[in-house]
Amino acid sequence: MSKPDHLLVDIATTVESEQSNQMSLTVVVQGAVLTGRLAPEAVWRERVAEVLEDSERLGPFAAIFVSPDRGARPRPSGEPPTHLHFHVARILQGTLGIPETGGMYRIAVKDVSAWTVGDLSYSDG
Repeated sequence: MSKPDHLLVDIATTVESEQSNQMSLTVVVQGAVLTGRLAPEAVWRERVAEVLEDSERLGPFAAIFVSPDRGARPRPSGEPPTHLHFHVARILQGTLGIPETGGMYRIAVKDVSAWTVGDLSYSDG
């Protein structure tokens, strides 16, 4: 979307203000379908940092996600979120969700071409 959907921005703003990670959302971004739960950016950054810290190879990158002067640029007060932060999310490909266990994704709101409330999943039924 060249101009982000105001409803989607309102959802992201509410997730940020309520510090809730219970909002399930499915989005289409450049033809890919991503489904999962939204998290506030600070919570998402913390979780990514935890995962990186546990890695011998990637540990040094953890600081980028938790340090305000390295990578984390605070959004001016009152400015709407520019990104959606998904956790426990999957890219839907055919009958598979990649990764099976869910991952952490950051999506620019302006890149979302379609969305729906809810977490989509497939069953073999």
